[in-house]
Amino acid sequence: MPAEGRRTVPKTDFDSAYTEEWAPWIIGEPQPAVVRLERDGWITGAVLDPGCGTGEHTIHLARLGYDVRGIDFSQPAVDRARANAKAHGVRARIDVADALHLGTEPRYDTVVDSALFHVFGDADRAAYVASLHAACVPGARVHVLALSDTEPGLGPRISDSVLRDAFGEGWELEALEPARYRVTLRDEDADRLGLPPGKTADMAAWLARARRV
Repeated sequence: MPAEGRRTVPKTDFDSAYTEEWAPWIIGEPQPAVVRLERDGWITGAVLDPGCGTGEHTIHLARLGYDVRGIDFSQPAVDRARANAKAHGVRARIDVADALHLGTEPRYDTVVDSALFHVFGDADRAAYVASLHAACVPGARVHVLALSDTEPGLGPRISDSVLRDAFGEGWELEALEPARYRVTLRDEDADRLGLPPGKTADMAAWLARARRV
């Protein structure tokens, strides 16, 4: 479903996804695109993982020694993320918090947004980007991995123009390129897409990099 003109995905949908353990974005490991970002040196300083879900990226970066904080507005998500960190023997900061209200004290050098940006409707998307701007130090970079509408897929999907429009004044959009986002396929999604159920599959995505100015 394209993002333009629609409402933000309700919090209750996310709470249910985590309590019922059906979320397609839970793959038990970090997204390959995020792993490559770190490997290529794009993650530095104090890091924010907004919409951290079950914590795979926060745990991955904490294990590598980064000063990283994962946040999610879903208590069931944070409970699972903290349990995952404990199971992996990793000390990680994971809190319940609202990405639309990150505060006005600039503190983050890097933001890794994996599949949060695309869940917002028009008004909340603007509020989210403004919240990021307030919470990032000048020169900070925000990486956004968002589902693309260029192919059939799952959940809310967006065009590249949504990202270009969102990161306008106050930002320099340094890069925007096609990427892939890995999901676990439920039966109904697998049938619709003609793919094997219960397996992982890589969906069309965008990977954007914006610098806070």
